[in-house]
Amino acid sequence: MLSNDYSSVSVVIPAKNEATSLLELLPKLVNLFPCYEIILVNDGSTDNTSEICAQLDVLEVRHPYSKGNGASIKSGARRATGDILVFMDGDGQHQPSDISRLLDKLDEGFDMVIGARDSKSQASIGRLAANTVYNKLSSWMVGHKIKDLTSGFRAVKADKFRQFLYLLPNGFSYPTTSTMAFFRAGLSVGYLPIVALKREGKSHINYMKDGMRFLLIIFKVASLYSPL
Repeated sequence: MLSNDYSSVSVVIPAKNEATSLLELLPKLVNLFPCYEIILVNDGSTDNTSEICAQLDVLEVRHPYSKGNGASIKSGARRATGDILVFMDGDGQHQPSDISRLLDKLDEGFDMVIGARDSKSQASIGRLAANTVYNKLSSWMVGHKIKDLTSGFRAVKADKFRQFLYLLPNGFSYPTTSTMAFFRAGLSVGYLPIVALKREGKSHINYMKDGMRFLLIIFKVASLYSPL
């Protein structure tokens, strides 16, 4: 299976002031996947994130100031050397043990596999309602069922993902943009059910501002590949 035999994998983790959860997450990743390249993109953190990376010999890409989650994803993707990229959050929501499952699913012939959260894994009733709307609207746009448009936990072929770096916003909409772009470009997208844990600390997402951005991006990517 891919997860057991394939070593050219880069795990990219964007993080801003997530030192508390990184103390638990990074050692697990190092122990579970000693052959994988682990990249922590430090998005202008003011805590001891850099010290933790140095202690665990984790590759750190540092932003001199906060540029946003999407900008961190782009920095990590450019720095990564693996043929397969795994993106996961640094706030403790995503379980390292699920990485092997994502890679096994990717080996079935997909270009990208996304960890789809169940309803119990949503942060709030409001977040669940919003994501349900996004999923339905984007599914209609691309003509395929999208089970989780905004999940940041995914495995993807690096060469395919880098084709869309110029489209990715610097904020929190990279999952939305990349998912829509892959579907509209005719690439194969798969989903894997996951259980997301409760995050450590406070979310950096602004529900009103970022919610509007999600909707705008859905229409933007849809019209880019097939003008309405």
